[in-house]
Amino acid sequence: MKFICRIAKQFLLPGLFALALAPSVLAQVSVFATGLDNPRGLTFGPDGNLYVAEGGPATNTLSTTPDECTQAAGVGPYTGGFNSRISKISPAGVRSTVVDNLPSSQTSAASGSLVSGVSDVQFLGGVLYGMEAGAGCSHGLAGTDNTIFRVNPDGTTTTVADLSAFVKANPVAHPDADDFEPDGTWYGMVAVRGAFYVTEPNHQELDRITPDGQITRVRDMSTLFLPPDNWQGPTAIAYHGNFYFGTLGTFPVRPGTQTLYKINPAGNIKATASGLSAVLGVAFDGQGRLYALETDTVPGFPGPAAAGSGAVVRINGDGTLTTILTGLVFPTGMTYGPDGALYVSNVGFGVPVPGAGQIVRIVVH
Repeated sequence: MKFICRIAKQFLLPGLFALALAPSVLAQVSVFATGLDNPRGLTFGPDGNLYVAEGGPATNTLSTTPDECTQAAGVGPYTGGFNSRISKISPAGVRSTVVDNLPSSQTSAASGSLVSGVSDVQFLGGVLYGMEAGAGCSHGLAGTDNTIFRVNPDGTTTTVADLSAFVKANPVAHPDADDFEPDGTWYGMVAVRGAFYVTEPNHQELDRITPDGQITRVRDMSTLFLPPDNWQGPTAIAYHGNFYFGTLGTFPVRPGTQTLYKINPAGNIKATASGLSAVLGVAFDGQGRLYALETDTVPGFPGPAAAGSGAVVRINGDGTLTTILTGLVFPTGMTYGPDGALYVSNVGFGVPVPGAGQIVRIVVH
């Protein structure tokens, strides 16, 4: 099942919700940066600044016809544009644009006008790379493909790998016929040993991409999470000796039914923690403690009742869970900072107010 469709059905927020962050006695929380549009993945650069992928505002107007390509059923018609960007946040919380005018798309107004664009960012060899999820003819933007791209010193970008072409040429064993996304809905990316490892939740796969553009599939998880009933949707990914990824799960949300998995480079998968809900972020802190970011913990389809239900949960050594923070509004990404704090992309989708996105800083005791 495709990622954006599962998160979009019957969902529309009329305005920005007041945050009601509720840290436990284990954490201190503050808003680190504001003025973002649908923030997603984030990472710290070697310069000490925080880099954030943004889907952009819900102002896309281009589209495609059935004669050009097939769009996914249920949430269309998609409209596309060039409104996505990557932002840099200084240690003082000041935002500036690194690169903009990147491909973006959104679902129909009836399904929430949910926006996709650059989905994640990573550094490799001191160079910034981005991964796209909002491009492609199937997302209403003819003449584009989802890619991994390199950001050049002059602010231009260079395509490294064509992800849309790869998934079309190398289909998984069990695609979800109901909500199939031809261009994929790429979500998580991590740089390990000179290569990128990326998740695609709609097709349910983990792939490896080298800086020279070679793509290989590490694991076809559609053989493990057979759609439609057992579709899990691997989203966020982190590395700590092995890879760890969380799952979104089918909608309507069934709290406590999702799992965090460990996967080694050979593709062998083992459950690490259960009892989670709609996971969109995974991170380790400096002590090797593992955290999961839950975007929605309320039963049913995402909507106003679920705003403020997002949470950060720590996975303990015995597999039990400790809630660190609640009150987040549809958070979408998490990373660990050089200052020892967790950073979370908050108000990551569903609020049609320009600049409503935030970065929240969490100091865990």
